Amino acid sequence: MRLLLVHSDYIEYEVKKSTPVAEKVDESQKQGRLEEALTAFLAVEKPDESDIDEIVKQTVNEIKKVMGQINSNRIMLYPYAHLSHELSSPDAAVKALKKIENALSTDYEIMRAPFGWYKSFNINCKGHPLSELSRTIRLESVSASSAVASSESKTESGEEEVVSEALKAEETAKSYWHILTPDGELYDVNKFDFSEYPNLQRFVNYEISESRVVDKTPPHVELMRRLGIADYEAGSDSGNIRYYPKGRFIKSLLENYVLDEATISGAMEVETPIMYDMNHPTLKKYLDRFPARQYSIESDKRRLFLRFAACFGQFLMSHDMTISYKNLPLKMVEMTRYSFRKEQRGELVGMKRLRSFTMPDMHTLCADMGQSISEFDDQYKMCINTLDNIGVDVDDYEVAIRFTRDFYENNKDFITEMARTVNKPVLVEMWDKRFFYFVLKFEFNFIDALGKASALSTVQIDVENAETYDISYIDKNGESKRPIMLHCSPSGAIERCIYALLEKNAMKIDNGEVPTLPVWLSPTQVRIIPVHEHHFDFAENVYSQLNCRVDIDDREDTVGKKIREAGREWIPYVVVIGDREIESGKLNVTIRSESKPKKPKSVEMSIDELNNRILSEIKGMPYREQPLAKYVSKRPKFL
Repeated sequence: MRLLLVHSDYIEYEVKKSTPVAEKVDESQKQGRLEEALTAFLAVEKPDESDIDEIVKQTVNEIKKVMGQINSNRIMLYPYAHLSHELSSPDAAVKALKKIENALSTDYEIMRAPFGWYKSFNINCKGHPLSELSRTIRLESVSASSAVASSESKTESGEEEVVSEALKAEETAKSYWHILTPDGELYDVNKFDFSEYPNLQRFVNYEISESRVVDKTPPHVELMRRLGIADYEAGSDSGNIRYYPKGRFIKSLLENYVLDEATISGAMEVETPIMYDMNHPTLKKYLDRFPARQYSIESDKRRLFLRFAACFGQFLMSHDMTISYKNLPLKMVEMTRYSFRKEQRGELVGMKRLRSFTMPDMHTLCADMGQSISEFDDQYKMCINTLDNIGVDVDDYEVAIRFTRDFYENNKDFITEMARTVNKPVLVEMWDKRFFYFVLKFEFNFIDALGKASALSTVQIDVENAETYDISYIDKNGESKRPIMLHCSPSGAIERCIYALLEKNAMKIDNGEVPTLPVWLSPTQVRIIPVHEHHFDFAENVYSQLNCRVDIDDREDTVGKKIREAGREWIPYVVVIGDREIESGKLNVTIRSESKPKKPKSVEMSIDELNNRILSEIKGMPYREQPLAKYVSKRPKFL
């Protein structure tokens, strides 16, 4: 059963035309309107047919729970087939809908739109944090305690899909949502004044709704294609991307930078396999505790899964190591190219959410909780710095901190300091008991042009997996102890960093600003445009003296067209060379970061001045040579 629950000022519908499976209705049911109502869009699914009464019971309970939260007494039941690709038979759907209607009618004012009719409808959503919620109700979650470690369901192609118990626990866990301010005040999310924090409001709405379905193409998809960065690969599975030379170049620089940051923090780089035995005893336990869907494959009569993180390899490595307290905190990092998660098809879009992705994954073994909290704090600040240097600053994302209630009670000052560090309110999710392997976790969530959120950096305190993987260290008394472990991704998936940069620039364009990439990430940092053929020798001389990534536009186009083309490629510096430049020895440089739409900022510079300016902007960041041909005319078009 799929539910989309919308708390609305009003909902009204009118039937237009029957389909072959339309239920018979009288005239009074062909149109309807409810005010101050919860609209429940429902799709009854094929698996629900095995126990209609149970699915009805769970659906009714879920709707009642939401009704109690929004304090309404009217419900519109609206059949909505678009919520699922695996619909039940029409007879089963009508049977379930009528049972739901009857069960709710004893406590609420109910109206049900007819099944199997084309209908028009108007709805006005209230817009508070609980006004849009989605739910998926599955029969296998009825008795989770008796379920096997990894339950299996069928994908649309008939393959077995492995879904962890943690993923199901995530769907059923009771969360308490709050806003924590830098002064330590903890507000119920429904009582906080968001008027000065519209981005936080958007994030809260997105997070609490639990809907990850993408109903509109985000602008970064058009940008990643137009800039020649990446595109979908139709010959692969959904959620897999092809990278053109510019995209691979940007991605490589980001990978190197994040690895460098982890190394500076003391991490040792390792490499581990991408596939593991699903029946390995410790891995089977961990699969059950990590909220993700896995790819599984058969090899030599063994069932294997493709990793969705580097945890497995690094934990198995740690199990085999001899570790002293003198080695702690001990850090290992891997750039997983690739990790794999069988994300649901409706959630896949561009570089925001993929099925194969590149994740910097660092793990830290700590002696005790005190050392863990100290390391967590250091890594929290490292994540802020990492994203800032990538081009995503603290104003571009919202912070979510998640923890168990007892951890919060014992560490209030530390958690408040996290909000104080970013100097703005943060979203808090609290649980009465621990559902997962961690007691504390944060993510930095980028909010895109459509108001959707995507997690970037994260750190988690893991209190479970040292026991699961039998990882130990020898303390100063010669006794064997279990470490506490930290999971950290300093940037989040590399693809999401590119997505965030493109989405940030899409919003700049909407605001009438000029889009730019950080100079250190720009494939071409300077483009030289000679006005005529007799200016080429001087252009070559300038090219040889610039200590950065330079190309020459030697095409037989007008200067104006070449300048516009450089603008479409977001090139940071454009140098036009004509007679005056040859005579003066000075360069006419257009600086993109200081320009406005249709108002380019041009200044006169010497070659040394341009070199020094660019070197100051890329100082301390990874550098690679130009990934494309020196002459623009020599480059193929990938799109």
